[in-house]
Amino acid sequence: MSKVAVVVGSVHRNSLNRKLAVALARLAAPKLDLQIVEIGDLPYYDAELEASLPASVAQFRAAIAAADAVLVVTPEYNRSIPGVLKNAIDWGSRPYGKGVWIGKPAATIGATPGATGTAAAQQHLRYLMGVVDTALMGQPEAYITVKPDSFDADGDFAHESMRDFLAMFVDRFAAWIRRTALVAA
Repeated sequence: MSKVAVVVGSVHRNSLNRKLAVALARLAAPKLDLQIVEIGDLPYYDAELEASLPASVAQFRAAIAAADAVLVVTPEYNRSIPGVLKNAIDWGSRPYGKGVWIGKPAATIGATPGATGTAAAQQHLRYLMGVVDTALMGQPEAYITVKPDSFDADGDFAHESMRDFLAMFVDRFAAWIRRTALVAA
């Protein structure tokens, strides 16, 4: 089973995107081991700190490096990604040529109550994930619109149509990870 580092772009403990990540981890459990990697304790990126990395940065980088793949779960703030997520991407990309993202199979997903999901944020995120040299899955795109009844009392997906779509997303991501590993070998 592939180990997937999940980076949630919101640090709010009850965020929709954290709920999405947790429910997706349960749904994916037979095929992928999704583990959330926290980003809330990362200091603002500062090149002067690279010589002696803060512990939170070293732990973050180690978790990404140890994973077989990365799933980035992003909210949409002002039609883009949250600053805390950009900061994490920056820490993972430095120093130049030694980034932990390089060659890592990756996918993006995000949730919002809005009708367009996280399409604008993911457009920016996809660009950034290409710049830091991940092997980004192109399809399916997953812009999740969350309503008050989207999750049941246990925090799982309440609607069969959402479960079915996200199960297909997990299947495709698992296949992408396997295919990317074969190409890299």
